[in-house]
Amino acid sequence: MNLLPPPADLTRAFLAGDAQYDGVFYAGITTTGIFCRPSCPARKPRPEHLEFFATPAQAVTAGYRACRRCDPTGAIGLPPAWVAPLLERIEREPAARVTQTDLEELGIDPTRARRWFLRHHGLTFSEYARSRRLQSAQEKLQAGVVLDDVALGTGWDSHSGFREAYGREFGGPPGSRRQGGAIVTRVVASPLGPLRLAATSAGICLVEFHDPARLEAQRQALQRWLGLPVLPGNHPHLDRLESELGEYFAGTRRDFTVPLVAPGTGFQTLVWDALCKIPYGETRSYAALAASVGRPKAQRAVGLANGNNRIAIVIPCHRVVNTGGALGGYGGGVWRKHWLLELERPTAA
Repeated sequence: MNLLPPPADLTRAFLAGDAQYDGVFYAGITTTGIFCRPSCPARKPRPEHLEFFATPAQAVTAGYRACRRCDPTGAIGLPPAWVAPLLERIEREPAARVTQTDLEELGIDPTRARRWFLRHHGLTFSEYARSRRLQSAQEKLQAGVVLDDVALGTGWDSHSGFREAYGREFGGPPGSRRQGGAIVTRVVASPLGPLRLAATSAGICLVEFHDPARLEAQRQALQRWLGLPVLPGNHPHLDRLESELGEYFAGTRRDFTVPLVAPGTGFQTLVWDALCKIPYGETRSYAALAASVGRPKAQRAVGLANGNNRIAIVIPCHRVVNTGGALGGYGGGVWRKHWLLELERPTAA
C-alpha cells in the first residue's frame, strides 16, 4: 500500500532530515537527478526542486539515480552495509572487546561508527559494545556461572573494573543481581519507518516510531517505569514481535500473541485493555471507549490514557477516532493513523 502523507509534510520532513520518515517516502532532487531517503545528511535543496515517491523503484522509473551517501535502496531500519560486519562480530562474540584498531582493520572510520551508533542507539560505539558485554555478563550470571569467570570472561581486565561498570549499568553489585534483568531494545524496519521495540523477560514493553532525538528521554522513561537498565541486544520476545509485525503489515495477521508489559495506573490499564478489544478493521469513538470502561464522562481522561500508550500498533490506539469519524490525534502522526486504518479496512469483517 503506497499511501503518502500530504506534500507539505513530506517537504518538512525531508528538509528537517527526519529519520522517522525513512522508508515512508523518497525525494528526487530535480537539479541533480538523484533521489534520497529523508534522513540523508547531504545539503538540502530548495523545496521547489523536490519530487516525492513512495518506493525507490518509482524514483528509478522517473529517471533518478540513488544517492551514494544515504543509500536509499538499502533496507530501512536495518544497518547499512558498512556497519553489518561490525554488528555481526559483536553478536558472534558479545563478550569480546572491539578496539579502534579492530575497527580500522574492518575498514570502518571510528568517527563514522561513533556517529551512526549515537543516531540509531543513543550510544557511542564503545558504549554500545560495553552494553552488549554487560548484557552477556548478566546472562552468564543468571545461568549460574561463577562471578570470577564472568568478570574475566566478558572482556574486563580486572574484577574491580567489571564491578564498577556493572554497578553503573545495573545499579548494584553483580552478586546481588543474579535474578535481575534488563530492558532489551532493537530497531526494526516497517512500511511506516523504523520502529523501536523493547522487551523484558516478561514481555514487550515498548513499540514506538524511532526518533533519534528522543532516545535519551525514552531510555530514562523506560528505566523509571520498570526499574531496569536499558541495553541494546537480542531477545526471544523481540524476535517473535518482529515476525508478527511483518505478518501484520503484510495483511496476514489480525491479532498479536506476544506477552505485554504495560505498567500504568488502574484507569490507564482499563483503557489499554479496552483498546485491545477493538476488533481489527473497526474503530471506536473516544465517547464509546469511555463508556466501555464505565466512565462515560471521562472522554478527556480516556484520550490522555490513549496518548500514553507506549506499545503502538499491538495495543491499537490508532483505532480510536473522534465522534463523527474524524481521525483525531496520533503520537506517530495522523498520516500514520490513516495508513494503519487503511491497511486494516480491506479485510475488515
